[in-house]
Amino acid sequence: MVLLHVKRGDESQFLLQAPGSTELEELTVQVARVYNGRLKVQRLCSEMEELAEHGIFLPPNMQGLTDDQIEELKLKDEWGEKCIPSGGAVFKKDDIGRRNGQAPNEKMKQVLKKTIEEAKAIISKKQVEAGVCVTMEMVKDALDQLRGAVMIVYPMGLPPYDPIRMEFENKEDLSGTQAGLSVIKESEAQLWWAAKELRRTKQLSDYVGKNEKTKIIAKIQQRLEENDDDACLNSPWADNTALKRHFHGVKDIKWRPK
Repeated sequence: MVLLHVKRGDESQFLLQAPGSTELEELTVQVARVYNGRLKVQRLCSEMEELAEHGIFLPPNMQGLTDDQIEELKLKDEWGEKCIPSGGAVFKKDDIGRRNGQAPNEKMKQVLKKTIEEAKAIISKKQVEAGVCVTMEMVKDALDQLRGAVMIVYPMGLPPYDPIRMEFENKEDLSGTQAGLSVIKESEAQLWWAAKELRRTKQLSDYVGKNEKTKIIAKIQQRLEENDDDACLNSPWADNTALKRHFHGVKDIKWRPK
């Protein structure tokens, strides 16, 4: 099995194993899926930390409003009356006005927090240092643990607009967010190694040889548009020969790794 140390830019992400005979079409999708799955776990953990502290999301038309404004507009949090945490709620106001302040009690809060820490450990970048490969099964296990904890604390479920529920149902809308910029579409993912794109039409062994004990650093990125010169310049391999030929004659270009 070839060991891939997957990075994005210069930042380590995870380790993954694959036979040298693996088609790069399959491998690229697999790497992108694990990469994006880890991001989903991270997003869920972040929102669930807020859930543990301040309860469920307010309806969109109530977020950011003061109590006086809500009363004046006669707005009502109908889902907040249904989605009561197990054992009752403890009021803890959300100063940024996203959540309703009806937090779980201490016992239920610890159920969420313990599960969050366990899920984070599964997909942690520290797994690289420990030599542990991350698989899609491990990512799914982390997601299942998080889903189970939410079901224990909120047996009635969460509002349909709560980002945690939307993540679990794969309905999250990340457009216009920083988190959305981190996601790589599977169809547009590219793997690079040693300043070469690992083309999807080939096998991994076409690049790394037949030695199944090979270890490589593979960089994942979004496919660059053919005529996007700025994107090309910001490629992890902006100093490769092909790009230099492409920009031959253009002045003031500094070739440097990203």
